[in-house]
Amino acid sequence: MKYYILAGEASGDLHGANLMKSLYKEDPEADIRFWGGDLMQEVGGTLVTHYKERAFMGFMEVVTNLRKITGLIKDCKRDIARFEPDALILIDNSGFNLRIAEWAKPLGVTTHYYISPQVWASRASRVKKIKAYVDHMYVILPFVKDFYDKHDYKVHFVGHPLLDAVAGREQADAATFTKEHDLDERPMIALLPGSRKQEISAMLDVMLSVVNDYPDYQFVIAGAPSQEVSFYQPFLKDYPVKLVMNKTYDILSFANAALITSGTATLEAAIFKVPQVVCYKANAVSYSIAKRIIKTKYISLVNLIMDREVVKELIQGDLNTSQLKKELDKITNDDYRATLFEDYFKLEKKLGGAGASQKTASLIVATTKAQLSN
Repeated sequence: MKYYILAGEASGDLHGANLMKSLYKEDPEADIRFWGGDLMQEVGGTLVTHYKERAFMGFMEVVTNLRKITGLIKDCKRDIARFEPDALILIDNSGFNLRIAEWAKPLGVTTHYYISPQVWASRASRVKKIKAYVDHMYVILPFVKDFYDKHDYKVHFVGHPLLDAVAGREQADAATFTKEHDLDERPMIALLPGSRKQEISAMLDVMLSVVNDYPDYQFVIAGAPSQEVSFYQPFLKDYPVKLVMNKTYDILSFANAALITSGTATLEAAIFKVPQVVCYKANAVSYSIAKRIIKTKYISLVNLIMDREVVKELIQGDLNTSQLKKELDKITNDDYRATLFEDYFKLEKKLGGAGASQKTASLIVATTKAQLSN
């Protein structure tokens, strides 16, 4: 059977790659064509366009790149039409993917959405469009299923794919990792400033501003796979920090604490049981617009899932050197960490266990086979 997958950003590439592995297990003859990244390309199939081509952050960045985005959408539609897939699989990235779903549905293309758009956080009116254009929805957070239930839309809760990604990784050896990256024996504080240029530029300067106040720790920046080493170099010249590229899970497995840009990485750190401070700062116009439309109490997935403040969130003006030091002192305190670890274990139970990729692939393949046999 033929599958067309659309994934954007590093997290979509990760989850898309694991889903592809499971699709090949369920359907060894699968013909997969996709928009994604390096991880998906390693699994197989045919890469059409890399996610780096459409990594735009915030309202202003999207507006200034509208012509390019419009061209990519047209290219995508043409390519899907030529391929004639039995199943169109959309992964997160709602701005792009919902436009494709709206176009595909009237043509009789069956649409599967893996990892729901964040309609529960803002613009709930998009549920109407999802119900109209998405045939099958697979959600990875328990409260998202509850949200859709309230809107009379049946979805599948499959558990969180990060549990699969973490469980399936090859454990790095501490001594080898330390030697390979010229680290020392001090406990490590990880800096995860994000994956896109705009957010890294907004976050990394303030994260680095605390480094000299913690000489008993070594700071390691987790370089994003979507960026080049040269992009980080200007940030490194004034601080005694190390840059380790494309090894986020290894860094988290050895980190004592972390400063993290809000996003998927906050949940990854929780799964690795790393105490963290969640950071967020955006373009002033983008933040002003977002503040008006986002309806959630929290921005981090950890707090959203637990429905209370488990990890501290420093947003916009609160993200400064003084506040970061205050919160970093807390998460390096043993008593505070013990309570946080208990909350992390409770969080993992709520995520529904491993196997999200396999469950989703099984449902997609079974649905597609049934459809083709009719």
